[in-house]
Amino acid sequence: NSVPIGWGIFGWLNRFIFFPLFSFLTNYFSYGISIILMTIIVKVAISPLTYKSYLSQIKMKILKPELEIINEKFGDDPMKKQQETMNLYTKSGANPMSGCLPAFLQMPIFFALFTFFPVAFSLRQKSFLWADDLSSYDSILDLGFYIPLYGDHISLFPILASVAIFFYTKMTTGQQMASQPQPQEGMPDMTKMMKYMIYISPLILIIFFNNYSSGLSLYYFVS
Repeated sequence: NSVPIGWGIFGWLNRFIFFPLFSFLTNYFSYGISIILMTIIVKVAISPLTYKSYLSQIKMKILKPELEIINEKFGDDPMKKQQETMNLYTKSGANPMSGCLPAFLQMPIFFALFTFFPVAFSLRQKSFLWADDLSSYDSILDLGFYIPLYGDHISLFPILASVAIFFYTKMTTGQQMASQPQPQEGMPDMTKMMKYMIYISPLILIIFFNNYSSGLSLYYFVS
């Protein structure tokens, strides 16, 4: 009751799912292995959402040539182009937003785990590999000076997670960019935004997770 495990749905996920699940796993495995197993269980649990996201990307990729034909044919008539595009989506059962919905539905899990690892009392002083305390950062080198936002040390798990996320994002974003239709006038170019995200996401993780719980960085690396 005295530990802040998150408000609303984030707290409910921690109280009724993640804390009981993690406690069960630690009865049989070490704390580091329990984090790895919990990661796998969570990924399997949300796999139907991930599958729907991939399915949507494939549909959009298949429809891209037809969307480009519509764009060329009705480029001077935005209203007609919009109608033909929506007719194509309806006929094929595709929805450009359906790929974003699964990611949105996974956000509560992300924020719940973001709260879970630093406050999980059972992780205090529990080591795994080079990390001395899974509830704190896993410093492998003290810099001797302070870098704003980053800190005065280098943590290894955030670097490993960032490298993994870079390659994963580069792979999946390449599929998403191939499925994106040409941007309509006045609409943002999603392909260009995705290219930026390939490099921005890992950089953000390295900076902000350097001082965060190594258990969470381990979770993202395995995930």
